[in-house]
Amino acid sequence: MLLHIDKLLKLSIALIITFLFTGCFSTSSYKYSNYNIFKKDRSSIHVPEEKIRNSKAMHRATMRPYKVFGKWYYPTLAKVGDTHEGISSWYGPNFNAKPTSNGEIYNMYKATAAHKTLPMNTMLKVENLENGKSTIVRVNDRGPFVGTRIIDLSNKAARDIDMVAKGTAKVRITVLGFHAKIAQTKEEKEEVASVGKYYLQVGAFSRYAGAQITQNKFKMILDSRYDVIIKKGILNNKEINRVWISGFRSEEEIRDFKEKNSLASAMVIAE
Repeated sequence: MLLHIDKLLKLSIALIITFLFTGCFSTSSYKYSNYNIFKKDRSSIHVPEEKIRNSKAMHRATMRPYKVFGKWYYPTLAKVGDTHEGISSWYGPNFNAKPTSNGEIYNMYKATAAHKTLPMNTMLKVENLENGKSTIVRVNDRGPFVGTRIIDLSNKAARDIDMVAKGTAKVRITVLGFHAKIAQTKEEKEEVASVGKYYLQVGAFSRYAGAQITQNKFKMILDSRYDVIIKKGILNNKEINRVWISGFRSEEEIRDFKEKNSLASAMVIAE
């Protein structure tokens, strides 16, 4: 009887030790995956799988204007072939396994990037103009918000163009496609990524000359981002000339413009 109890006691102690060891190991492994991710042997490191978000709801949400450090940013239209040159940086260990701006989980071992205004899932070619190396990335985050940098690359993409050690590089980015695909067909190459076209109607006149006066007035006070057009139409069997301000990239931007310019009575037009 005493021998049987002794065996049970030893078995219980062994089970407790096994449980404690397993629990400590899993906790240690979790911390290891967050703080020691540059280790070459990643067999014991948990790296989240890449799950692409590409719904209409996500695009509507991520194309809204947003404010960072007191500055407003307006996600914009884009088309295949657009290019831009500037400074690139990269981000990695401090952000790995954390949510990106579109709700995905950032994986520094995947070829992704953060851009301040391009639509999510825009495909970009990134060329390091300092060494000629290039890589292809998918936009799934917003940033960078430091100085005049134009793109923040994942650690993987930064390694592809050999800029990790230096931290930044002069790059050229080229739009290759949208919705996580590189444009192949003629239709895809001619695609423009947007959430619709918005206009602000600031006047309507039966006489074209009256519309021109209002058009010229607004052209004098607006910056180059916006244009003023005259849209001809028919209302109650009579000609009407509507004056529209164009160049808005979202409904939120146009409502922000109305408020800042005291144009409460102006009409929002969406096409």
